This record gives sequence, structure tokens and C-alpha cells, in this order.
Amino acid sequence: QVVELISSAIGDLVQGIYYENSKSSEENCLTDDIGISTWKEQVFLSHSALLAKSCQAAMELAKHNAEIQDMAFQYGKHMSLSHKLHLDLQPFVKESSSDAMAFSLNSAPAVLHQEFLGREAWIKQIRENCRNPPPCASLFRQLREEIKAGRGVTSAIDLCRCHGNRALAALERFPPSEARAALANIVDAVTRF
Repeated sequence: QVVELISSAIGDLVQGIYYENSKSSEENCLTDDIGISTWKEQVFLSHSALLAKSCQAAMELAKHNAEIQDMAFQYGKHMSLSHKLHLDLQPFVKESSSDAMAFSLNSAPAVLHQEFLGREAWIKQIRENCRNPPPCASLFRQLREEIKAGRGVTSAIDLCRCHGNRALAALERFPPSEARAALANIVDAVTRF
């Protein structure tokens, strides 16, 4: 059972990385089909599946029942999603002297901003501005400011905290211990802004 879980997690990881790499080779990393649900699916495959299934496998090795295994899986899944959201948010929330902090157009704040703005209008604006020199350098600064001013960042923070709360809810099913407190502290660290 453990070998199956880890094997499927590695399969998910490979599929997620392949998907990310195939999309990043497209024109300026733009994809016509990514929304927040697609973002979540992709992040689950490339980031969350390994942690979630590893947590589940640990409970299997400890001979816990299916309910406890599922709670461990849920903790790993939601903890990993909140961690990825935290990473995606850094270029938008981190106070940095570097104005050129890189971000992906497929990061959660950008995807959410595009959904609020209107996906087609956003893609059209990016493509029109990228045709003019310099090749997208000043555009990314402008886009970052627009995303920061819109609802994409606040929605991504809310989503990060939502997944963090789901991870904490899964932890509540385990008896109090130092290990549980440490896992809760990890969630707290990635949901604090």
C-alpha cells in the first residue's frame, strides 16, 4: 500500500512538472485555459500530491485506520497548497528594494486578478504590450502594480488562509502532542502576511 501511494505521488509529480514545462515554453508563459481551478489541479500534481500521499503513507505504516490516513492526506494537501500560495504571493506582498522581483503570469494572484478583470481583456493587454520594446521588462512592473491594486492579491491571501485552516482542521483529529503543535506552527508560518 505504501509503495503504491508513493509511486502514484511520483507519477503525479512527473505529470505536473511535464504540464508546467510544456506550458512555460509557450508564448510568454501565457495559457488560454488556466483559471484558479486549473491552477489548483496543477499545483496538486506538481507540489501537493507528494506531501499528501507521504503523510497518508506514514499513517499507513503506523497502522492507523483509513479515517486517520485521510486526515493526514488532507493535512498534506492543504498545507502544500497554502505553501504554494504563500510563495506565489511573495512578489506582491514582500517589501523589497528590488523593483524587478520576478513573478509568473500563472501564479495564483495573477490568475485570480485575470478572473476578476476578465481573462480575454487581460491576455489581449499583455500580448499588445509585449510586442513593443523593451521586451516585457517594464510591462511586468506595470502588471505587478495592477495586480497589487486589484483583488487578485487579497483573494490569494484569503485562499492561502482557507487552505491553512483546512490543514489545521485535519490536524485537530489527532491527539495533542509536540508533533501536532509543530505541524500547526508550519501552517501558521505560511499563512501569516
